[in-house]
Amino acid sequence: MRVYTIGKQSGLDHLQIEKRPDPTPGINEVVVRWHATSLNYHDFLVATGGIFVPPGRIPMSDGAGEIIAIGKDVLEWKVGDRVMSMFFPGWTEGLPSLKKIMGVSGEIIDGYMAEQSCVPSYGLTLIPDGYSYAQAATLPCAGLTAWNALMHTGQLKPGQSVLIEGTGGMSMFGLQFAKMAGARIYATTSDNEKAQRLMKMGCEWVVNYKDDPKWGKTIYRKSGGGVDIVLDVGGGSTMYHSIEAAKINAKIISIGILGDGRKGQITFPKLFFKFINLQGIAVGSRVMQESMIRAIEINQIKPIIDKSFGFEDLKEAFEYQASGKHFGKIVLEW
Repeated sequence: MRVYTIGKQSGLDHLQIEKRPDPTPGINEVVVRWHATSLNYHDFLVATGGIFVPPGRIPMSDGAGEIIAIGKDVLEWKVGDRVMSMFFPGWTEGLPSLKKIMGVSGEIIDGYMAEQSCVPSYGLTLIPDGYSYAQAATLPCAGLTAWNALMHTGQLKPGQSVLIEGTGGMSMFGLQFAKMAGARIYATTSDNEKAQRLMKMGCEWVVNYKDDPKWGKTIYRKSGGGVDIVLDVGGGSTMYHSIEAAKINAKIISIGILGDGRKGQITFPKLFFKFINLQGIAVGSRVMQESMIRAIEINQIKPIIDKSFGFEDLKEAFEYQASGKHFGKIVLEW
């Protein structure tokens, strides 16, 4: 079988395809033949050296495929089941702990840029009914992060307002889930054509953050005194504006570090006097993923896929991701 691995040197030019023996399942393991993956910023950091992994690591935290072999003592799966991966295979339920989140797919343990792999039987869920493998591969990281942020951590209520930042995969799922829940949605982008698409998808207002250096205050005004929940994807590069956009008693869910977002400034007086609940999250548990799947099936939500690449085109897919041209998810399918 073919797998992609991270080379001894970091960078997209050092991604390499290797041939390895087909895997055999052990106790409580299954073998999955993967058919699709999708790109996340986490995967880009792994591929380019922003997150260190040992040479030989198989990248990509998302995977969708079919079970082709069952190991001893596996009771919940059968050959032919259509499944998708988990970002944290060890986090099945409850609150996160170091033990539960230690095995990050595509970083601490091998990911799913492989034609086949062995997976613990607890590290999978079924894919939604009617979903293709490419559609399912968009869910384990971006989809579940948005679901956790809004429904689990954010406890979103109908009639509340939500700010999504940018038009990446997580943000688009955030828009879809917020609309499903009956929220009023505000958004940011750097592209006027994308702004028009966001308005057509049901946003109340969209701000071009390149044209408006005080976009957080603009969202505050346009929303009539701030939004209830902010999905902050930039960390240090956006948090100042997220606080500006928030209303009193708002929740800011810190999700990412897009751009140069590892460090930044916070206006602490506004954080205090707006009584803001600022919380960081990372993806979610298997129980959350299963809840998300049920909601997707009931509401007939389909992911927004911008572009699809083939197995051999991983470098080109990452280069397209880096261009920032995409609207929604980028996938690879084979």
